[in-house]
Amino acid sequence: MTLVAGIDSSTQSCKVVVCDSQTGAVVRSAAAPHPSGTEINPEQWWIALQRAISDAGGFDDVAAVSIAAQQHGMVCLDEAGAVVRPALLWNDTRSSSQADDLVAEFGGPDWWAAEVGVVPVAAFTVSKLRWLADHEPRNADATAAVCLPHDWLTWRMSGSVDIASLCTDRSDASGTGYFSVIRGEYIDDLLRSALRGRQPRLPRLLAPNEAADRTASGVLLGPGAGDNAAAALGLSAMVGDCMVSLGTSAVVSAVSQTPAHDPEGLVAGFADATGRYLPLVCTLNGAPMLTTVAAMLGVDAAEFSRLALSAPSGADGLVWVPYFAGERSPNLPNASGALHGATTGNLTPANVARAAVEGLLASITYCMQKTTDQGIPAEQVQLLGGAARSEAVRSIAPAILGRPVLVPNPAEFVALGAARQAAWVLTQDDDPPAWPSVGFADYRAMPTPWIVERYNEARLLILDRQP
Repeated sequence: MTLVAGIDSSTQSCKVVVCDSQTGAVVRSAAAPHPSGTEINPEQWWIALQRAISDAGGFDDVAAVSIAAQQHGMVCLDEAGAVVRPALLWNDTRSSSQADDLVAEFGGPDWWAAEVGVVPVAAFTVSKLRWLADHEPRNADATAAVCLPHDWLTWRMSGSVDIASLCTDRSDASGTGYFSVIRGEYIDDLLRSALRGRQPRLPRLLAPNEAADRTASGVLLGPGAGDNAAAALGLSAMVGDCMVSLGTSAVVSAVSQTPAHDPEGLVAGFADATGRYLPLVCTLNGAPMLTTVAAMLGVDAAEFSRLALSAPSGADGLVWVPYFAGERSPNLPNASGALHGATTGNLTPANVARAAVEGLLASITYCMQKTTDQGIPAEQVQLLGGAARSEAVRSIAPAILGRPVLVPNPAEFVALGAARQAAWVLTQDDDPPAWPSVGFADYRAMPTPWIVERYNEARLLILDRQP
């Protein structure tokens, strides 16, 4: 049996799975935590990775490994390969004004959507680089190379100290803001402008099944991927599949044969890890919205789910708009959540719980509509993340989303996708290995578009109140 390994270096932790390269069956696994925060010394990722590999039994019997990681993080290296400053992560918002400046400087959102495929927000690397140039010019001067978390970890695993050997893949590069998803190449002038005339080295782009290097012990290194692209690979997602992840935030993505061009900036036109595209919409409000409402009701997750399922569809007219942390899709950073339609007859714990679930799912429907407006099919939904463990969410989702909902059996899909990529690098076939499905629970219900329409009416009331 030939073994391959996949690594998921996320915001919270590093997870390692070792799999049979033929079947994808997990042989062993382990995880190690990362420090919290919006900036971090990359060495902490390396320490967690080494611990997770050790706890997973090491890689002495592993033929190939690939690393997937959180997207957008800004890792700056000097000429000798030393880290210049702590990496700014995707959730660091200090560069929001720089994002707005870059959009204006390069012809507005229409130009970005057409030429780059994404419209900058604070999360993207290009915005963070402009912040670096404006607020830490000495660090910007010292930066000889810029890479992403998975690029840096792959490079460290190779044992190289030469920044010229840095490499990446198109899925992660597509989230930087200085890579043209349409043309499949870096936009050097854009990078130079973002850094006020500086031109650091960028990682070499690899094909989806191209080896990056080998470790000192001879393990083949795959090109790696961004976390969402790796998850799609781990799920064996195809065109027509829409993936909805309900974690701290909510992420909607769909596999597409064509790139997205959204001047509104809500649909990020990312690439996937196979040569196709992975348009993505992200919200700021996910599972914590349900946790907050459950806490207000004084119940645990199981009782919250029971309450929601005991209420009628539509919650007797109650509508939650779930913008508890502001919102990104639509772009309403100063918004707050709101409960609409309360009367003396419908303000019950069951209706409040039901309305919270329906409101969160209606927000997802808004995001899905943005992707289908781009001509991207969404025939069925694969529901992931912490909130997918809720029976209420699983059961109500197909009615609100208007599509069959498949809930996969629990697995580390990002790490599995990285492992599948590692197996692909070994085979060098045209397509990744056809690992068996992880297995899904199938949920179906009659669509209830009237609930989504009522949510949209309440959402517009919030929109009207924004400055």
